[in-house]
Amino acid sequence: MKKNIIFVIGGCRSGKSFFALNQANKVETNRVEKNKYFIATSVPSDSEMEKRVEKHQKERGEGWHTIEEPVRIHEKINQYSPEAGVILVDCLTLWAANLLFHSYDQAQIDGAIKHLENSLEQCGCPVFLVSNEVGTGIVPENKLARQFRDIAGFVNQRIAKIADKVVMMVAGIDVQIKPRPHRSN
Repeated sequence: MKKNIIFVIGGCRSGKSFFALNQANKVETNRVEKNKYFIATSVPSDSEMEKRVEKHQKERGEGWHTIEEPVRIHEKINQYSPEAGVILVDCLTLWAANLLFHSYDQAQIDGAIKHLENSLEQCGCPVFLVSNEVGTGIVPENKLARQFRDIAGFVNQRIAKIADKVVMMVAGIDVQIKPRPHRSN
């Protein structure tokens, strides 16, 4: 099965979600059903987050089916990929936080990442995954924050490794990381 995994990473407000949505909307498919699925990992906990979610839903438009899944995203990819033209997962950083919130230990986190990798490898449609780059900041002062940073970084490394394409967003500009662009001499 030909995989088509596109990993979009960048800092906060770098334009990664907008870029991923724009690219996902350009996906051409030969499937009769061209369903577009957005897997949201966010769990709004206050009115400000609820407003952000509403804004993002409006930006996606009517052509997208929103699936809210904070932890078991691999199950949703497996469930919806047979009928999907494209899947967009936003975002893996919140997913990592959700794993911690649900008291996953390191073995369970490793298992969750492996389940995600397997579902991506088996998916028959393009999958866009969005995540925050956490490796360019300072070392957090508390244990939980360091644990979160480490898990998010580990998730990013594993997904980047299996992705067909990795794009880093910097100030709204997309920089292709993988495959490496050809250089002319």
